[in-house]
Amino acid sequence: MEASSPISLQQTPHQDYSVPEASPKPYKKSFVTSLMEAATLRTPSFKEDTYFISHLKNSEKKSLQELRDKLSGSYGPNAASECSMWGIPLLSISEKADVILLKFLRARDFRVQDALQMLEKCLSWRKEFGADNIVEEDLGFKELEGVVAYMHGYDREGHPVCYNAYGVFKDKEMYERVFGDEEKLKKFLRWRVQVLERGINLLHFKPGGVNSIIQVTDLKDMPKRELRVASNQILSLFQDNYPEMVARKIFINVPWYFSMLYSMFSPFLTQRTKSKFVISKEGNVAETLYKFIRPEAVPAQYGGLSRPSDSQNGPPKPASEFTVKGGEKVNIQIEGIEAGATITWDIVVGGWDLEYSAEFVPNAVGSYTIAVEKARKIAPSEEAIHNSFTSREAGKMVLSVDNTFSRKKRVAAYRYFVRKAAAIA
Repeated sequence: MEASSPISLQQTPHQDYSVPEASPKPYKKSFVTSLMEAATLRTPSFKEDTYFISHLKNSEKKSLQELRDKLSGSYGPNAASECSMWGIPLLSISEKADVILLKFLRARDFRVQDALQMLEKCLSWRKEFGADNIVEEDLGFKELEGVVAYMHGYDREGHPVCYNAYGVFKDKEMYERVFGDEEKLKKFLRWRVQVLERGINLLHFKPGGVNSIIQVTDLKDMPKRELRVASNQILSLFQDNYPEMVARKIFINVPWYFSMLYSMFSPFLTQRTKSKFVISKEGNVAETLYKFIRPEAVPAQYGGLSRPSDSQNGPPKPASEFTVKGGEKVNIQIEGIEAGATITWDIVVGGWDLEYSAEFVPNAVGSYTIAVEKARKIAPSEEAIHNSFTSREAGKMVLSVDNTFSRKKRVAAYRYFVRKAAAIA
């Protein structure tokens, strides 16, 4: 039994609990420069470019036909196996082939010769690298799966989402194990391509379908200097061989100095570039991600409700979203719980740092309210609450989040499931 529940609010006057900000630490120019270069890479806007031929300009249609002709002339009619990507023959006249060709054309502003050169280099690289079969390889990076780079769920528009987090490499032993020499670096790059290929296999490659992914990059604790070589090589590989494959790039836990620098450079960036580039400071992660990804699809460590074990139970159960304003206390009341029923719930507030409690209130007059979870302050780093309670009598569950000692509005989400008591034969 799942349903939306009434939410009651208790407001108190705002109070000023601000404290002086700490002096910012100096930043390293090389790291900031590399991030700004990433920001200006040409990738598609979040609103996907059209892949309907009828929507193209006449000049674009002409360029597409010219690229088809030149590609056919380069490879010949009997080279279909050599001229294919992701199982799609590029020499065939098909919608899927056109989607790929248009990606290369857009990456080169519809300059046909430049697009052809990029495409031929990419085909050669894929053959040499063995990209077509890389998804099936066991590269031995089990400890990095689900931690460093991984596909996880979809955004609100159906784009597969790829998360990237390199903070684990602050550990010198881990860094040496993965990047200790040239061979290890090559193997890591191969693994990183494997993750991207898994995401691309989820795309539709058809007009009106989902034809690109979302990239979320966590900059928290990222060892800047140590990862410069690896970052540059990953950037180069993706830029040269996966054009127009990223719909939006979201950087989370961004250092203060990068946010400041981006605001300075923003007026000089094209609207196309700015429309796909999102900057989120530490503390605003959940609020930012919820704009693009539903809470039940956001990993728990980023303020969502999704945990690795959830995949064993089928598609994630939808969550209800709400906001907790500064000075408010929100009570979520889940009514209609029968005697003997078990209620299981998840609740999370982005950035927490407020009080949470749960209690069961029986319907019967004279029964005592049961404190299921006593009021306690939840730290910003804590993940979603997951708990259950079996009632002995009919009543309602009340989940409370108290933000009366803060002026900051917070995003939040919850969901629940009630399992009735088994009938006695």
